[in-house]
Amino acid sequence: MLVTGIGQCSLDYLALVDSFPEADTKKEVLQWEEQGGGPVATALVSLTRLGIKCRFHGIIGDDFAGEKIRQSLIDEHVDIKGIIKRSKASSQIAFIVIEKDSGKRTIFWKRPSGDELRPEELGADFLKHSVFLLLDGLMKDSSLYAVKKAKGMNIPVMIDAGRLREGMLDIATFCDYVVASEEFAKDLGWSENPEIFWKKLKKLRLKVVTITLGDRGSITFLKDKYFYIPAFRVDTVDTTGAGDVFHGGYIFGTLQGWNIMNTVRFASACAAMKCTKIGGRRGIPSLDEVFRFLEERRTF
Repeated sequence: MLVTGIGQCSLDYLALVDSFPEADTKKEVLQWEEQGGGPVATALVSLTRLGIKCRFHGIIGDDFAGEKIRQSLIDEHVDIKGIIKRSKASSQIAFIVIEKDSGKRTIFWKRPSGDELRPEELGADFLKHSVFLLLDGLMKDSSLYAVKKAKGMNIPVMIDAGRLREGMLDIATFCDYVVASEEFAKDLGWSENPEIFWKKLKKLRLKVVTITLGDRGSITFLKDKYFYIPAFRVDTVDTTGAGDVFHGGYIFGTLQGWNIMNTVRFASACAAMKCTKIGGRRGIPSLDEVFRFLEERRTF
């Protein structure tokens, strides 16, 4: 069983502070972390910790950050043969400031300077042995090529929809699962009235759509119904990467053949547990840890 992901990978620098600083001031950092990041890359790390083999396709530069990104995935047993290194280019990096008491964070990030991954660079057999494809849609040409290829092979596809970028809806219409941020939903006309939004989604002919709402949980829209799943309450340290880990847990549930409500609950548990540690990856749980977490709360 292999999950293939195409999208962003990053090197994250994280700083924990007692409060966000005002402009033109200094602030002492309470804790400093350096971790691999990026939505698709982190979702795949989540899956490997749950026992699923994964393969990643993306780009890095020939710089220090690129080597750190590469090694972070190797250390998590993600297949990185699909990573393309651009010469004389910088890799994607992010600087994330986390407020200690609230766990809220502000992200400053820089795109990689190298050219986007081109469809022909995926290789003819990039989906060989794959049972699922995850995209973030950032590299739209490769993403559209990949989703069409997957559909021709009857491989289910999820898109991690962060914002309504150019070409995102074209890709999403081919996907079996659209798991999106509240920002993406707002770009589509999200309001607090789910009935109205449900009608909009039907017109777009999207299949299964889950909107993540942070500590307010998530709402999932199907063809014939929609349902809300509350977030699990934990002592939140950092919300960085929670959505990425949610995607990994969601894919795991679909691969187990669970019903959609149990799948979303499981994904929510994975995301909540991640939030108890700094960074997008340090708090990612193992399968046994997630089941213990759910058993203690008798919610699965």
